[in-house]
Amino acid sequence: MLTCKDFLSELSDYLDANIDAELRAKLERHITECPNCWVIADTTRKTIQIYKGMEPCAIPADVESRLMKALEKKMAAKGR
Repeated sequence: MLTCKDFLSELSDYLDANIDAELRAKLERHITECPNCWVIADTTRKTIQIYKGMEPCAIPADVESRLMKALEKKMAAKGR
């Protein structure tokens, strides 16, 4: 029997249909029995559909600069 943690770890492949039929059946059985995972799968699926219909949008240069600095700081801290 799958746990919610198992379901979440397979969610991306489940939504992309990149899993074998047996695992897909187990995941679908889990979401029919677990309302929390059903909501997560449904919301994620709908979010993907919305974003697929949008045009890419460039972020402002100052936002990109702050983001890159934050990422560099985070990566440096991980390297310690």
